[in-house]
Amino acid sequence: MSNCVSVVLGQDGWSVTYTTQSICTLKGSTVELTCSYTYPRGKVTTTFWFTKMEAGIEPEDLGQDPEYAGRLEYHGVKKKDCTLRITDLRERDSATYRFRLLTDQEGGKYSGSPGVTLSVTGLQVKVTGGHQDKTLTCSTTCTLTDNPTYIWYKNGQHRDESTSPQYKYSVSNDYVDSYSCAVKGHEDLHSPAVCECSFNTLYCVLVSL
Repeated sequence: MSNCVSVVLGQDGWSVTYTTQSICTLKGSTVELTCSYTYPRGKVTTTFWFTKMEAGIEPEDLGQDPEYAGRLEYHGVKKKDCTLRITDLRERDSATYRFRLLTDQEGGKYSGSPGVTLSVTGLQVKVTGGHQDKTLTCSTTCTLTDNPTYIWYKNGQHRDESTSPQYKYSVSNDYVDSYSCAVKGHEDLHSPAVCECSFNTLYCVLVSL
């Protein structure tokens, strides 16, 4: 996770501080978006997170979006902590998330920019190399946060762990093996398995089912 802190200072003492500006994490996992805020006076009446912003239109509270039903945890106004927890992440959750607060004062509305950019990715095994020496890459659509450790499985059995997303191996003449990868801490979120074999492709597919 990025260690930079995004502090947005608004007019007259408004501010929203995001603890990170970008997160890349796995489909099916859980993420927490954290921030804190200040405001000049009055009482906070409403706080919420949103992703869609149009000029002249009040943003929609994510808590009212059916796409997130049953997957959000946000405790509202509590010690000026605006942590949002999203479970069972989907790739379509990828967006920029911003926090908004309203007070009982005239003009008491403020949205914190630039927000937190969330990217959600699945895992996919890509195979390169010749007939004998091959390289498997545990591929993602964004660079995973927190320098993860990759776990490799051969025929469903734990094979190797490394901070590199690549795994190299040599094959024998008669073989049929399936390979998949996962990230440590999220071992239940495997990539789809790929099948490598010296027989015909149809046989390989049938064996891997």
